[in-house]
Amino acid sequence: MQKLIECVPNFSEGRDSARLDTIIAAMVAVPGVYVLDREMDADHHRAVVTLAGAPEPVAEAAVRGVGKAAELIDLRRHHGGHPRLGAADVVPFVPLAGATLADCVEWAHWAGEEIWRRFRVPVYFYEAACRREERRNLENVRRGQFEGVREAVRADPSRRPDIGGPELHPTAGATIVGARKFLIAYNVNLDTADLAVAKEIARAVRASSGGLPAVKAMGVELRAKHCAQVSMNLTDFETTSMATAFLAVAEEAARRGVHAVESELIGLAPAAALTGSAAQMLKLAAFDPDMVLENRLARVMAQAPARLEGQLRPFVAALAAPTAVPGGGSAAAAAGAMAAALGAMVARLSQKKKSLAAHVPRLEELAKEFARLQEECLRSTDRDAEAYAAVVAARRMPGEDAAAIAVRDAALEAALRMAAETPLAVAVYCRQAAGRLAELATVANPAMSSDIETAQALARAGLAGAAANVRINLEAMPADSPLRRRLTAELANLESRD
Repeated sequence: MQKLIECVPNFSEGRDSARLDTIIAAMVAVPGVYVLDREMDADHHRAVVTLAGAPEPVAEAAVRGVGKAAELIDLRRHHGGHPRLGAADVVPFVPLAGATLADCVEWAHWAGEEIWRRFRVPVYFYEAACRREERRNLENVRRGQFEGVREAVRADPSRRPDIGGPELHPTAGATIVGARKFLIAYNVNLDTADLAVAKEIARAVRASSGGLPAVKAMGVELRAKHCAQVSMNLTDFETTSMATAFLAVAEEAARRGVHAVESELIGLAPAAALTGSAAQMLKLAAFDPDMVLENRLARVMAQAPARLEGQLRPFVAALAAPTAVPGGGSAAAAAGAMAAALGAMVARLSQKKKSLAAHVPRLEELAKEFARLQEECLRSTDRDAEAYAAVVAARRMPGEDAAAIAVRDAALEAALRMAAETPLAVAVYCRQAAGRLAELATVANPAMSSDIETAQALARAGLAGAAANVRINLEAMPADSPLRRRLTAELANLESRD
């Protein structure tokens, strides 16, 4: 299964939609990133954007978003109802399909390093990505906000960032990057404008004050709506549901002579959180999520035999289209991915045969190695197309004077490097797959020999196609280029192996 993660960057901008548009444009410029939602709140002076996709492009998009926010937002001129430490205040990574919290910790750390390296914005890590236990809770990191932390880091080494600094960025502050489970941002509005009442209710319901478990809460004034709000983060909706949180706020409000008049969801929530809350409020007896029509339909369809035609047709149609990409490089990578996938299948099924019990440890190792090679080849199908686009873009760059020519030449060299190194990596993956397949043939179920032969043929095709792609891209480089000589030698060495 392809790994998917979510990233929910919070930006300190809730009033200028054009500015947020610019930040989002910087993020969606990364191929493979999808914007699921965007929310702006003028009173909070904050925006929340929900991104999803494979881990690498999502992490890259988040980094670019932080950079653009640092360029556009000046915290010295920012005032709103929501606490903030940075122009890009928090950047949490959340596991979705096929991904784990550990995966998100890894990408959070990578993103933090890149944010400092590229933009000189210091970074703190929180939740599962924290490097210091006292920074696990977001509120501990952000205590004092931009103005307070700006002074604290100068006097107290324990308050300094995990990466960069020691002082904050003069206008963008610091970004807090983390990895966590799914969080629901859920607010309840009151029929009073008294902020003190909202703060009292927030104190009563939040976990840190002995209230509801897995609930963070604060009181906020919404001047635009002429009311006060209890703003909550539900960090584990299975422990405390949206319905439980709403009822608790309503009960505390009634004790103070006010009412909870409406609630709002900021960003997105899992279907299970909404259906579970609805069942709780309606007091449905013996409710099961499978009673929801869409859930039942999804389960039944998932259990039905896969129709490969529908899954393969988009990629094959893209190959057949009269465009340069995807082309031979992507097809070679796809062949390598299929070779590795077949190897993984054979290794996994062979583990179930009792007569091969002695080979199970090695079969498990081979299955993991094939899974890695499959993932690398799949990623390369997109990298090949991205490299081609980068070469085209570099060649179109203006070059009227010496400085512009130097910039264009540097960009073209980097693009050509990517265009040659990507298929070279595919060739390496295919060569590795071929070697593992030969080993697999000695320990696998003999009845699956045709699957192994098919995989070996695909690996050879992927290797040959990738090598041809490398050679054609090397021809675009100057004959005396050290890079061309190095890659030519690496390819020759790869093809000379038995």
